[in-house]
Amino acid sequence: MNIHGTIDRPLTHDPKKQAPMKPSTSEPAGSAIPDFTTAGTATGSRQNRTREMQLIPEALARAHMHERLYEAERERRAVRLAAARRMQRRAERASMRARRALAMAVMQ
Repeated sequence: MNIHGTIDRPLTHDPKKQAPMKPSTSEPAGSAIPDFTTAGTATGSRQNRTREMQLIPEALARAHMHERLYEAERERRAVRLAAARRMQRRAERASMRARRALAMAVMQ
């Protein structure tokens, strides 16, 4: 039976035997300050996890701002599209008035 540990109750308390935390694929490379501690040591692993835990709110804030910027851009595109459609309808009405006026002038 393969039992996986949790954050609160890890499978082992030895940091060397714990799985290393993998960098997030959504974060750009080099966004975090590189860890200069010696890799493979208990303090290095613990230091890395602490740094990763400290950077989680920053990553969440960055993702939140990215989402807000995306929503704002989408809203701007929707407003521009609505304005373009309004102007197109106005131009079509003006064109129909001009054609009607030209037809009336030709008929007389």
